Amino acid sequence: MRLAVLAENGWLRCVPVTLVMGGIFFLSHQPDSSFSMPDVVNIDKVLHCLVYAALGLAALFALPPDWRRKHPVKAGIAVVIFCLCYGVTDEFHQSFIPGRIPSFADLAADGLGGLLAVVGWNGQANWQRLDI
Repeated sequence: MRLAVLAENGWLRCVPVTLVMGGIFFLSHQPDSSFSMPDVVNIDKVLHCLVYAALGLAALFALPPDWRRKHPVKAGIAVVIFCLCYGVTDEFHQSFIPGRIPSFADLAADGLGGLLAVVGWNGQANWQRLDI
């Protein structure tokens, strides 16, 4: 069976979102002392936003393509809610890790990352339809 056929059938489309979620869980499980980040204001929020944008893109990819094309607003809302829900579980998980503190600002960055993924995905799809 060809890889494209497997991807169309659905289960293979869930692999990227599962890998990104696993990566987020792994990073969240690291104690605060294990990170050395540049001394840039709010760099952690930027990183949250970028990682959750990747999660949002992976979640959009996991959705059935026909449904995603027919219902772009519903797909976008579902992905942003998914990113926020996973962000809540991530913040809860961090509350048990030494040196890590749950934060509503991190959760806001997570939601913004999901929203940026949706806007970027739909913008790219609209750009392709222009046929320039």
